[in-house]
Amino acid sequence: MNPKEFPQIEACFSPRDFYLYEEDFEVVVVIDVLRATSAICAAIENGVEGIIPVSTVEDARAYLEKGYIAAAEREGKIVEGFTLGNSPYSYLGENIKGKTVVLTTTNGTKALKMVEHKETVVVGSLNNLDALVSWIVKRGENTMLLASGWKDKFNLEDTICAGAILEGVLSSKAFRSNEDSSIAALFLAKSARDNQFAFLKSSSHRIRLRNLNLNADVKYCLTPNNLSAIPILKDGVLISQEKFDKAVKAENGGKSNGEDKVGLKTF
Repeated sequence: MNPKEFPQIEACFSPRDFYLYEEDFEVVVVIDVLRATSAICAAIENGVEGIIPVSTVEDARAYLEKGYIAAAEREGKIVEGFTLGNSPYSYLGENIKGKTVVLTTTNGTKALKMVEHKETVVVGSLNNLDALVSWIVKRGENTMLLASGWKDKFNLEDTICAGAILEGVLSSKAFRSNEDSSIAALFLAKSARDNQFAFLKSSSHRIRLRNLNLNADVKYCLTPNNLSAIPILKDGVLISQEKFDKAVKAENGGKSNGEDKVGLKTF
């Protein structure tokens, strides 16, 4: 295949820039390393049935009043009236397995809601880095890596994660990348590779979380490849890749058209 015909993978630094990129991308990977997408990956790996991302605290509270388990975070803190936020450790207990959780966060869930109209939306983090790279390569479609940032502004950790994903996918020699944002993300990821904790020591959100005594969360979220779950959005709910594939197969009457792309819709 001519390299110009390879699928494209690019990094977008902020949701504010999403509409400049979205037209040519079938797959969007939403990244919010500290901490929403890391927590979502932890939850799905731990057996949580699904995560319903919502944009506002009011939306989450409405679900809470209907009897749902609901989690809400703003400015790094659990919102008053809720018992769960976006710490990955909140989703590792036996008591939450098999449950569906409604989640709203400062940045990550807003980004997820922004892109929910796209054909395929998945969740990325440093935690599921290698598994996600393999999934993207096997799927072989144009892929945007959307950094959730901090209140629509650039941040280091999401961009470094996007760069690490880019590096892994491009090493397959089956994708191309053209945007300067992707080049910058790659350089940042390579610079941080040997010691991400030190590299991010002065990042604004790490300082924000450290001031809230959330160092354990930071360490968890910056640990590459301690998870393999790939949460995928289906009908407004983030579920495991396995559940997604099963649901798609059921929708097609249990038939397969022979496609070998992971999670690819066959209708």
